[in-house]
Amino acid sequence: MKKSQLNALERLYRRRIPTDEILTTELAGRMAELSLEIGRQVGVLINRIGLVEYVVVGDERRIVIPELRDYPLGKKRLRGLRFCHTHLKGETISEDDITDLALLRLDILAALLLSPDIKIFSAQIAYLSTTDQGETPVHVDPPCLFDRLSINAGEFINSLENSLERSVTGSDEVRDAQERAILISVTSSSRTEAEDSMDELRELARTAGVSICDSFIQQRRELNPRFLMGEGKMQEVVIRALQLGASMLIFDQELSPAQIRSISEMTELKVIDRSQLILDIFARRAESQDGKVQVELAQLKYILPRLTGRGVQMSRLMGGIGGRGPGETKLEIDRRRIRDRIARLEKELKDLSRGRYERRRRRVKSGIPIVSIVGYTNAGKSTLLNALTRSNVFTEDLLFATLDTSTRRLRFPREREVIITDTVGFIRSLPKSLMGAFKATMEELRDADLLLHIVDLSNSRFEEQIRQVEDILDELELSEKPRLLVFNKSDLLVNLKKSDPLAFIRTRQAIRAYGAITISATDPASLTPLLDEMEKRFWPEEQ
Repeated sequence: MKKSQLNALERLYRRRIPTDEILTTELAGRMAELSLEIGRQVGVLINRIGLVEYVVVGDERRIVIPELRDYPLGKKRLRGLRFCHTHLKGETISEDDITDLALLRLDILAALLLSPDIKIFSAQIAYLSTTDQGETPVHVDPPCLFDRLSINAGEFINSLENSLERSVTGSDEVRDAQERAILISVTSSSRTEAEDSMDELRELARTAGVSICDSFIQQRRELNPRFLMGEGKMQEVVIRALQLGASMLIFDQELSPAQIRSISEMTELKVIDRSQLILDIFARRAESQDGKVQVELAQLKYILPRLTGRGVQMSRLMGGIGGRGPGETKLEIDRRRIRDRIARLEKELKDLSRGRYERRRRRVKSGIPIVSIVGYTNAGKSTLLNALTRSNVFTEDLLFATLDTSTRRLRFPREREVIITDTVGFIRSLPKSLMGAFKATMEELRDADLLLHIVDLSNSRFEEQIRQVEDILDELELSEKPRLLVFNKSDLLVNLKKSDPLAFIRTRQAIRAYGAITISATDPASLTPLLDEMEKRFWPEEQ
C-alpha cells in the first residue's frame, strides 16, 4: 500500500461514533472508498463509548480479526466491541464472519456490501441470538440500504446482553453453581470405553462442585498436537459454551502445557484436565498433615512445567551481551520459589515418613495382624470401616470422599483383634506423579497381612474396576499380597432386579464366577460371613 493509503487508514482511529449508532455515514463512506481503492476488505472494531480501537485490513475475500488482549471475556456474555467491515463484491455475511462473531462474542457484526457506486451501498448485521434453533446461536438480518439501517446501538446491545444472560439454559443447579463446565474426551479407543471414562469424569466434576452443562466425545485416529481435537470441533464446543454459559472446559485426557495454553488462547475459557481436577478434589479432602503436604507437593509438581512467561528474550539469567539487566523475570522467580517449596515439602514429608515408620514398626512388633481396605473410589471402604469398628470416619456418595488414611482396631470373639486400615481409593488413569505423592497409603499397604478388595456391586462397570485395581496393585508390586475379594452394596441389587432383570442375572453369574463374599456395609447382619472368613485367614487352627 502507498504511504498516503496507510495514513488514511490511520486517520480512521480519530473517528468518533455516537453510542446510538452502529456506524456513522461519514465513516462508512470513507471505509468504502479506501476498500475499493486498495482492493482489500477494511474493518474497524468500535468499543461501547464510540472509540475506534482497531483498524484491520484483510485481502479481497476475507479479513482476520487480531487478538483482543485489551478486551478479555472473563464471564461476560459479550466482549464490548462491535466489528464493521467491507465486502468488496457485495457478498452477504459469510460463514467466516458468523464464526468470528460467535467465537469472539462480538456485540454486533456489520458488513458493508459495496458496489462500484461508492455513494450507494447496502449493509447487513448479525448478532448472537437468544435462541438455539440452528447450528450456531446467531441471527443474521437481511441486507438493506445503509441509509435505512436504523438501530439504536447502545440500547440494542444492552438489551441483547441482558437477553443472553437470561437465556442461559440448564437446571437451577447449573445456574447457581460457581463453575459451569463442558466435558471433553478426545480418544482413539472404543466409544463404549470413552463413555465409561466420561461418566467417571462427570462424577469427579460433581465431587469437585462443578456443574456439567454438556459433554463432547470425539474419536480420532491421530490426536491434534495443538488442540487435541479438530479446530472445527473446537469451534463447536466454544459456541456451545456460549449457549450454555459455561466458563470451563474439562478434558478427560492429560494435556501438555502447550495444549492448555493453545486451547485457552483460542477459547478464552478456563481449561483443566483430569489430573488437575483430581488434584483439586484431593486438596479439598486432605485433613491430616500428611495429606496436606502430599497434596501440595503433587500440585506444585503439576504446576511447575505449566508456568508460562514471555519467552527467552525477557530472560536476564543468560549473561553476556544483551543479558545484563535487572535480574530474574517474574516467571523465573516463580519457578525458583516453587522449586524451593518442593524441596522443603519433600524434606517435611521425609520427617513425617519417619514418624509413620515408627508407628508401623510398633504395630508389626505387637504381632497383631494388619488388614488394609483397598478398592475403587466410592466403593464403600470407609462405610465398611465404620460398620466393622463402630467408627465415624467421614463418608459420602462422592469420589475420594475420604483421602487420609484411617486406622482402627477390630475385635473378634475369643479376644482376638486385628488392625484395619482404610486407604485412599483408586481410579483409572491416575497419573504416576499422584501415585508417587501418596507414600503414606502405599506404605500402609506394604505392611498389610491381608488386603480387603472392596467392589461396588451396584456399578455396572464393576468388573472393569476390579481389573483397574488389580493393575494398580501390580504397579505397586503388591500382587503377591494375600487378598480377599468383597462385593459391597448388595442391597442395591433389589432395584437392579426390578429395573433390568438381564443385568441382574449377569451380576449374579459374575458373583459366582469370582467366588467373592457379598455384603452390604450399611447392614451389620450381612457382615458375619466376612468376619468368619477373616478369622479363618488369621487363625485357621481354631476353626
